[in-house]
Amino acid sequence: MKLLTCSLLQFGLIFAGAQKNIGCAGVTVVIIKEDLLGHALKECPVIFDYKVQGSYNSLYNTPTSYSIYIMGLVLQWIKNCGGAEAMEKNSAAKSKLIYDLIEGSNGFYVCLAASACRSRMNIPFRIGNVNGDTVLETQFLDKAVKNNMISLKGHRSVGGIRVSLYNAVTIEDTQKLAHFMINFMKEHSV
Repeated sequence: MKLLTCSLLQFGLIFAGAQKNIGCAGVTVVIIKEDLLGHALKECPVIFDYKVQGSYNSLYNTPTSYSIYIMGLVLQWIKNCGGAEAMEKNSAAKSKLIYDLIEGSNGFYVCLAASACRSRMNIPFRIGNVNGDTVLETQFLDKAVKNNMISLKGHRSVGGIRVSLYNAVTIEDTQKLAHFMINFMKEHSV
C-alpha cells in the first residue's frame, strides 16, 4: 500500500474521521468547496447543512473543544515526526513485523483476513488454530497484561486477539509485542 498524495482542490468535499490516528475517536474533519454550500436537501438535518455550519464559522453547535484541541496536538506531533510519509513508513514496518511473525508461526498464530485485505492498523488473529484455543488466548491476554500490554482482546463478536497499531504505537512497542509473541509461542508450542 502506498501513501495517497493528492491536491485538496480536486475534491468537492472531504469528510475525514480521526479513528484514533489523528485524535479522539469520533472527531471529524470536513473540508468543502464553497460552491457546494447551499444545496442541502430539505431532509438534511441542519447540523449537516454545511452552509449553516459555514455561516456560523463552524460553531453552529457547541463543538467538542477537547477533542479538537487533542486533534491539534496530534497533528502537530505527526508534523514533528515527519508527517504523513513518516506515519505511512512506520505503519508499514509495524504491520509487516506482526504479519510476518504470524505467517512464520506454522499455524500457532492464525490471521483469517486474506493478505490483500489486511489492515495495517488492526491485526486480528487467533491462537492455536483457525477457531482459536480459548485457553491459550486467555493465557496470552493475561500474560500480556502482566507485561503492560493492554487492550489486545479481540472484538466481542469475533473473539481472538486484536493488535491495534495506531500512529502513537512506536516501532519499539511493536518489537516488544513481537518478542512477547515469540516467547509465548515457544512456551506453548507442541
